[in-house]
Amino acid sequence: MNGKGLRIPSATYRLQFNAGFTFSDAAEIIPYLHSLGISDIYASPYLKARKGSLHGYDILDQNSLNPEIGTEHDYDALITALHQHAMGQIADIVPNHMCIEGQGNDFWMDVLENGPSSACACFFDIDWHPIKQELENRILVPILGDQYGTVLENGELKIAFEEGAFFVHYYDHKLPVIPKTYSKILTINIDALEQELSGSAPQFQELMSIITALKHLPFTTELDPERIAERYREKEVIKRRLLNLYQNSGAIKGFIDNNLKIFNGIKNDPRSYDLLDELLQDQVYRISHWRVATEEINYRRFFDINSLGAIKVENPAVFEKTHNFIFKLVETGKINGLRIDHADGLRDPEDYLKRLQAGCFIRMYKGSGESQPSGMDEESQTEAAIREKYDLILQATPSYKPFFIVGEKILLKSEKLPEDWPVFGTTGYDFINQVNGLFVDGSNAKVFESIYTRFMQHRVDFHAAVYDKKKLVMQVAMSSEINTLAHYLNRISEQNRHTRDFTLNSLIKSIVEVIANFPVYRTYTNSLEVSERDRQYIEMTILKAKRQNPAISSSVFDFIRDVLLLRFSDAMTDDQKQARLDFVMRFQQITGPIMAKGVEDTAFYLYNRLISLNEVGGSPERFGISPEAFHGQNIERCKNRPLAMLASSTHDTKRSEDVRARINVLSEIPEVWKEGLSRWSRQNRRVKMVVDGKPAPSRNEEYLLYQTMIGTWPFCKPDDEEFGLFRTRIKEYMLKAMREAKVHTSWINPNSLREDAVMYFIDTILKDSPNNQFLHDFGAFQAVTAAGGIVNALSQTLLKITSPGIPDIYQGNELWDFSLVAPDNRRPVDYTARKRYLDELIHRESAAGLLETAREVVGNRSDGRIKLHLTWKALTFRRANRELFESGRYLPLTVAGVFQEQVCAFERSINNRSILVVVPRLCTRLMSDDNRLPLGAAVWQDTRLLLPLDTEASSYRNIFTGELLLLNQHEGQLSLNLADILAEFPCALLERFDRICEMPEPASD
Repeated sequence: MNGKGLRIPSATYRLQFNAGFTFSDAAEIIPYLHSLGISDIYASPYLKARKGSLHGYDILDQNSLNPEIGTEHDYDALITALHQHAMGQIADIVPNHMCIEGQGNDFWMDVLENGPSSACACFFDIDWHPIKQELENRILVPILGDQYGTVLENGELKIAFEEGAFFVHYYDHKLPVIPKTYSKILTINIDALEQELSGSAPQFQELMSIITALKHLPFTTELDPERIAERYREKEVIKRRLLNLYQNSGAIKGFIDNNLKIFNGIKNDPRSYDLLDELLQDQVYRISHWRVATEEINYRRFFDINSLGAIKVENPAVFEKTHNFIFKLVETGKINGLRIDHADGLRDPEDYLKRLQAGCFIRMYKGSGESQPSGMDEESQTEAAIREKYDLILQATPSYKPFFIVGEKILLKSEKLPEDWPVFGTTGYDFINQVNGLFVDGSNAKVFESIYTRFMQHRVDFHAAVYDKKKLVMQVAMSSEINTLAHYLNRISEQNRHTRDFTLNSLIKSIVEVIANFPVYRTYTNSLEVSERDRQYIEMTILKAKRQNPAISSSVFDFIRDVLLLRFSDAMTDDQKQARLDFVMRFQQITGPIMAKGVEDTAFYLYNRLISLNEVGGSPERFGISPEAFHGQNIERCKNRPLAMLASSTHDTKRSEDVRARINVLSEIPEVWKEGLSRWSRQNRRVKMVVDGKPAPSRNEEYLLYQTMIGTWPFCKPDDEEFGLFRTRIKEYMLKAMREAKVHTSWINPNSLREDAVMYFIDTILKDSPNNQFLHDFGAFQAVTAAGGIVNALSQTLLKITSPGIPDIYQGNELWDFSLVAPDNRRPVDYTARKRYLDELIHRESAAGLLETAREVVGNRSDGRIKLHLTWKALTFRRANRELFESGRYLPLTVAGVFQEQVCAFERSINNRSILVVVPRLCTRLMSDDNRLPLGAAVWQDTRLLLPLDTEASSYRNIFTGELLLLNQHEGQLSLNLADILAEFPCALLERFDRICEMPEPASD
């Protein structure tokens, strides 16, 4: 397709675009990223978003660029820079929701002005006939900071006249007034105006004509297409007439301005707001306090965020409208891949992804310049012909995927990505937990549990915490969604004489229990057939819910099971079957947000046994994984999704890869950790305050704090400016963590006294003073975990780059990055320093050689250049040997000797080429008292890598050091000694050559 066909990235680099990092900024670093070995940037959403957005997921308009990030010219300059370096772009798109607060979303404004008759009503998932009768054909808009009456009488709601239309303003929010209700404003004091102008005056006659026209406008509940068209036509005519009259008649302008003043009321005169109150009661929207959303919201949201309204992308018109701009970028070759945000939020992810692939194929084909079928000149006919071609390809090759697409999908434990999704894989959260677990010492699980329990002075069960927190979320954040779902189910139960006696209350309770026990984010039933995978999850969930709730009749759970499994009686009509399928698909869209809010955003801040395991998609109760399990998952991916994305840090991770790498070291030294906890608790006991009869911080918060500091402690002295910034970041994180845990404080009900007490505790224990014994004691302890963390971080980086899949580097993480959860991980990145470091490494290698360069970065490892060196060498080697990594076989290797458990190794091979990847793990016991890296014979002793498939003619070159390694015989087996492999650098990427004389120069681009 003329160079615009399928492009597979070699390695991606995530960039977070916002006003502080623009298209122009990105264009400047493209040469650096190319030198680093990156093939494609992986861009955060950059379509028009809410002003000041740091992440871009609060999109206002899918068909224009975010002006805060740059102009179309700036964007094209970025694309030019990419293409000049033979690089591409993966774009992050948001199909599930839009920002609907403030102003700027034209679709939402149209709905607020026109209600059910809006041409955009189909865009949003709105229940126009909700449980609360007062919201019939209306939308709850929960934007107020206080109760409606209080806000109204404080004069915070204002009516304004703009460009021929009336609007309600509330700070940054702007809501349109229904044109039909303009007459309420325009008829106040109309008699006085008539006397002023006389009834025969043209201006007065025009105003009265406008008022008459307003009365004849069709209602917002009108659904007849002709009447809707009439409404749209006539209301705009009225606005133009009213604006013309306002601009050309001083009397009319004064009249309208004075009426607005009357409507906007007088402070301290409650009755003066009656007119505005009456006007607001006639609108499509019902403005309310933001907390009302918990129980009465009648539009689907993104999770529990009121400002993000879900869109019905399953509607073909909505799909086309919201993807038109993206498809243009595909057609012109400006983007080469897509990342789909929150795929689980879609009603039918599989169908959406299939339509997306088809749309990309059509646009790529059109953009390729290939001749179109004869007689198919019209646009629609052309697209139909291309779609027919695509369908024929799919019939011949069902697994065909024309465009590189990955989906954000959280997989739990042994869960697999649905096979029918036409994507290359997930965005890599599964790999994050896979590779992270490799550096947790599973043999210490019980002793670590004991340490946590004793420090807490009671046991925290993770599964119980998940169950409780999911129920809490359903109670305090998403009860409206649960109530709506239960009413749907109640209507279904009324259709059968055997189920009609189930009460609404029993259905609500049972739905809550089923969702609280649901083991995965969601199921994927999209037809009257339920997959075996989904069937097993549902059966398992119902059994567990029954056991936990003996007081609830099992027949209610059986009914829910039969509905979810789409078990139909012979007498059931097609409409009744469809109603059940509709319920199932609604149910599936709710379980995911509740899982995310209950687990990731609550339980993960409550269960703190080893917080490096508390990662998105992780299972904190699973204390590490073995090398065998790691290899098994790599083999599985190599077979089924060899081009899935591999991540170690993302914009959503709870902790950066380097923070987790440090914290994981604690799993190797439980007794030392236990002693440290005991000392620090005693040293800091005097600093704790008592709030509401309880010490602040609590034991659990203190336990979390110490681990967090271990992971994020900077490479500087306590009196440095950087340490002051670190102290501030720790306080901001702990404030967020406490509120997310929802135990002593929360976002909804902040406990300021307790929060202040914890902030004081942190300030005091991190204060650099001669009397602060803790600071120096902790600093010495942290040096051990920092040293072990360096080894872990380098190992996991190499594993990510060389394992089956496409490695992604999160912005800035090519150097040490000790960031915590957002917004901490979205701080500006110093690319000037990174570019300088890389230039110096390239120059150093050219001048002094690879081995001396490796020795230098090892000797100065705290500045992060050692990680940059590994990333650069591994990525550029990968880019030069793409086939080996994208299609090569994966073979776990056996390690023998005294420290065999401290090594993970595998081979990648294709045709006659192969590489070895060798990384250390759990190396604290191998490190000396001065925390030197585990290098050389004195450390590794007789540990060796067995290579039974090699020959004596084989030799290997270390990509990081340039060293040449020859195989040796040990007890009749060919092997490489770890003492040689890891003599100069803490992990190894080895390229094989069968004859020394044929060894080429180091691979490059």
